Amino acid sequence: MGNCCGGEESDRDKLDGSKTSRNPLSARKNICCTDVIFLLLLLCFWGLLGFIAVHSIINGDAKRLFYGYDSFGNTCNQQYNRPIENLSLSGRNTLGKPNVFFMSVSDPLESMQVCVSRCPNETLRDFQAVKRFTQKTNISLCRYDVDVEKATEDMFTKTGPCPDVKVYNSFSLLFRCVPYPDKEDFNSSQKIIKKFVEVFELDDLFRKVLNDVYVCWREMLALCGIAVIIAFLVVLIMRFLASIVVWLIVILAIIGSLVGTGFLWWTWFRLPSEGVRVERSHIPIINVDVKNKTTFLVFSITASVLTVILLLILLVMRKRIALVVALFHEAGKCLVAIPLLLIQPLWTFVALFAFLVYWVWILAYIATLGTPAASRKFGFDSVEYKLDAFPKQFWWIHVIGLIWTSEFILACQQFVIASAVANWYFCHDKKRLSCPLGGAVKVLILHHLGSISLGSFIITLVKIPRYILMYIQEKCKASDNACAKCCLKSCICCLWCLEKLLKFLNQNAYTIIAIEGSNFCSAAQKAFGILTSNVLRVAAINSVGAFVLFLGKVGVMASTCAIAIVWLKSMETLHYFAIPVLFVSVFSFLIAHCFLSVYEMVVDALLMCFCEDSSINDGSPGREYFMSTSLKEFISDSSRRMENLEKSHKTSSGVDPSENTELSPRH
Repeated sequence: MGNCCGGEESDRDKLDGSKTSRNPLSARKNICCTDVIFLLLLLCFWGLLGFIAVHSIINGDAKRLFYGYDSFGNTCNQQYNRPIENLSLSGRNTLGKPNVFFMSVSDPLESMQVCVSRCPNETLRDFQAVKRFTQKTNISLCRYDVDVEKATEDMFTKTGPCPDVKVYNSFSLLFRCVPYPDKEDFNSSQKIIKKFVEVFELDDLFRKVLNDVYVCWREMLALCGIAVIIAFLVVLIMRFLASIVVWLIVILAIIGSLVGTGFLWWTWFRLPSEGVRVERSHIPIINVDVKNKTTFLVFSITASVLTVILLLILLVMRKRIALVVALFHEAGKCLVAIPLLLIQPLWTFVALFAFLVYWVWILAYIATLGTPAASRKFGFDSVEYKLDAFPKQFWWIHVIGLIWTSEFILACQQFVIASAVANWYFCHDKKRLSCPLGGAVKVLILHHLGSISLGSFIITLVKIPRYILMYIQEKCKASDNACAKCCLKSCICCLWCLEKLLKFLNQNAYTIIAIEGSNFCSAAQKAFGILTSNVLRVAAINSVGAFVLFLGKVGVMASTCAIAIVWLKSMETLHYFAIPVLFVSVFSFLIAHCFLSVYEMVVDALLMCFCEDSSINDGSPGREYFMSTSLKEFISDSSRRMENLEKSHKTSSGVDPSENTELSPRH
């Protein structure tokens, strides 16, 4: 599971053993590949997915799922259909008949189905009306071998050969004839039809919304482009305004806590004593009985304790908050030096979208696997698809493939960003740095695909049981066992927390791999040690830093929405201009998230590089730090504190700190 070259000392040993190797990236030169076993495992799994895909394409028929099929196994709108043994009406040419028509909409699953060129656009209340409809439109709603003109009344049933009357006015939805509800009929049959179309009904509001989106899609696209520009500007100015925003948040948190606590104490002080009659009985917002003075006393004491804790935390973390500001500045410099990092989410999105399209396409073939056979399950000759035991397992293997491959693609993005940041950080002359992003992709492909496979495999192992428990929870909704529901929710919550923890650890492990070229397990172990030894720094970045980035996302969304309101409000052709504005809001937030999530990953990678730099270098000649001047201040502060502690320790031991020199012999 380690280095495929084998027999090499670790990078840390090289750095400690040789004072000349102070750049951790120089130790990557002899690295061949890491965690090859898991790369081979992933390739074998992809091979299995390929076999499933080929088998499903050969034996399945995705068009059958898309267009639907009749009761005799004929896929609608197909020129050629395979004949099925003992079904004389199979193997027919249905080209030009794309819609599936149900003989009875009150029981569509157990009624006969045929392919028709168009759904009936009027309500047919008796069999004579069906005949007149066929004469007028030349569309037969009966079985293919039945002449509608010669059909008798007893032939119009849900099992065919002609439709059960009445036949409702219908529209085509996903190439299935779905009836409109008939408002003049409120019998039991009509109630079933209303339930049948409840999910799919296209009312007037929905049509207007679709029309508004269609009318202003160009403006919406332009607004998304504006959101991209605003997000890019936010990233550029973040390095200059980060300190202002961060300290403003801290100040507002302090002021809010003090004011809230003061208000509670003031309210408690102004309240009358117990037993004195008051006019107001409660505070509407928090619905607290003001007659109970003890309640406000408890609230005031609790708020005071929380405020003191907050102030102490901010006092302890003030230097760490300053580190957050410094890292934000460095992240801005890094993104200016490597602007292509900002479009990295675009390639990831393209890869995920292409894989998802492929996955859904193969899933359609898997869903239509089965050997067709004649059956009289519903009282008439029809087709039934029987699935063998082995193909039944295809779907869950396909689902695992979706999870693992998606996590692999996301992990590749994290590694490429971390590697590019490491290349930029561990370079004194950053102006001479050439194509760090291309180098990161090269290192990923040639050396560390195995480590990425292992990291994504671990996340998959946690996700699968969580999804299984979520499925069980959905099935047990009707259960009255509260204890079982509580246990399921607890397990799902624990697995979700574990997944988030492992994802965060994996992201930092990829940074260590990018720096040292080590395998995944040793990198994860080292990343865990760095995170635990710098827990306050990590907490500051993942609280204050994350909130600052969230404000940036909201700022991009709000700016884009303001432009959208001014622009779209003047379009008189729109019915509800707020709907396109809502879509633009969602899209602009997602765009901002893509840009600022890169910023967040860069900040996290810089923290790991900073910790690694401070651990292998000491600032002495030949072992200078790679960090910028603003980051060196934190190292200097730490060094001064260590020297003060050492001096105080020697003083308490009776040793004069000034005598810490070697004595020269007297002559």
